[in-house]
Amino acid sequence: VQLQASGGGLVQAGGSLRLSCVASGNIYSIITMGWYRQAPGKQRDLVATITSGGNTNYADSVKGRFTISRDNAKNTVDLQMDSLNPEDTGVYYCNLNQLRWMQRQNYWGQGTHVTVSS
Repeated sequence: VQLQASGGGLVQAGGSLRLSCVASGNIYSIITMGWYRQAPGKQRDLVATITSGGNTNYADSVKGRFTISRDNAKNTVDLQMDSLNPEDTGVYYCNLNQLRWMQRQNYWGQGTHVTVSS
């Protein structure tokens, strides 16, 4: 499975960005797709995930500002980020978690940089 992310960049505080990720390859039964981020010097943390049924989960720090969406037919997941602040700066990684042969498989994209200036 390959995950190709796009949409990162530099934006001023209060601005918006939209991240997109498309999955390809040996895709079977996707459990969740989502986004994680890693700020400089910190661990990779959950931003948001979405199930194939549309159930979402957000980090508390992004609730009300970020919206995750998914196209099951196209195997894509998007993250609309509004009201960005400098604490949102980091490398954003697309994630896919699927079930294959009764085992969960986890995949990561290459990461896309988001920089929010104050």
